[in-house]
Amino acid sequence: MEDTDIMIEEHPWEPFVPEGAKILIMGTFPPQPKRWSMDFYYPNRTNDFWFMMGLIFMGDRHALYDTSAKRFDLDAIKRLLTERGIALNDTGRKVRRLKGNASDKYLEIVEPVPLRQLLDAMPCCHAVATTGEKAAGVVAELTGTGIPKMGECIVSDDGLNIWRMPSTSRAYPLKLEKKAEYYAEMFRKTGVL
Repeated sequence: MEDTDIMIEEHPWEPFVPEGAKILIMGTFPPQPKRWSMDFYYPNRTNDFWFMMGLIFMGDRHALYDTSAKRFDLDAIKRLLTERGIALNDTGRKVRRLKGNASDKYLEIVEPVPLRQLLDAMPCCHAVATTGEKAAGVVAELTGTGIPKMGECIVSDDGLNIWRMPSTSRAYPLKLEKKAEYYAEMFRKTGVL
């Protein structure tokens, strides 16, 4: 099968943009729906994102996870994001999965998110953080900047702080606590924590 024969997927969710959002966190694209435990960003229970956020903001990796129901607490997640001014979206608006899985390595971005348009709708947002290498590359292309080193920030010509954070995928070989250290430092420097 040629790449052009592979189905194009459209992003399933609108950007999550709370009023007064200070930072936009961007992954690449959600996994296939069969891997979702909720209908929202970072839906896979094997992804560290929400466990890390619970650890950073509430001191408990399970604060945003209902262990008895084995699913994330979407109401608590949205409350946290709104209170802290954290927006979410992914860098891919339309993609092709070249190997039929969630690996960024085999994900072709057919149409990236209209980043400038999205940021224009968030006047208090002066920072973008990417959760992984592929998302960092897409943001670099969209902003005409380089790719920051992991855990570091570069500033675009128009003053946007662009952070490259470690992937929250469990396939990325870094302990949850170490990932949380990177993100907590970035949140402190952007005024979210």
